[in-house]
Amino acid sequence: MTNSARHALGVLAGLLLPALLAAGLWYGVGELSVTAQRELRVSWVALGVLAVSGILLAFLAGSRLSPVASLLGGLAYTGLGVLPFAEISTGTRLLPDALLPSSLQSGFMTLTYSGLQFLLGVALLVVSAFPSRWRGREQAVDPYEGQWQPGPSPYLPPPTGRPEDATRPMYRE
Repeated sequence: MTNSARHALGVLAGLLLPALLAAGLWYGVGELSVTAQRELRVSWVALGVLAVSGILLAFLAGSRLSPVASLLGGLAYTGLGVLPFAEISTGTRLLPDALLPSSLQSGFMTLTYSGLQFLLGVALLVVSAFPSRWRGREQAVDPYEGQWQPGPSPYLPPPTGRPEDATRPMYRE
């Protein structure tokens, strides 16, 4: 895969995966906390959604696709994660109150005000900063191409061309 195709797929993944990951994290955390508080039970659906979100986060952070994906997600999560701290320091309300459904809103507020949204954003930004992720795979180059190649050894008998002789450690008759 060429570098341009890898980065184009990274932009596509960077636009789709962080949004899916955020929705999964917000729903999972919100539904888990609401179900535990109201009904005193564990929501297995919410745990499954959190597990899938963890897989998406691992793919976003560790894939060889392109660091653009983790860069876009890291910028979005860091931007959302900074808003509560800006609210506290300025005293003005920046985060929406009733924009999302109840379980998503609860998970969003929990992750954002606890600082985990900011933590995920910074982690994704750091992961995308490694130079090895920006380089593509190197082409296999023969280091001996165009150089002198040694001929058969004068000290060994000539090869017979039989395949069973290729694995013997030394020449035997």
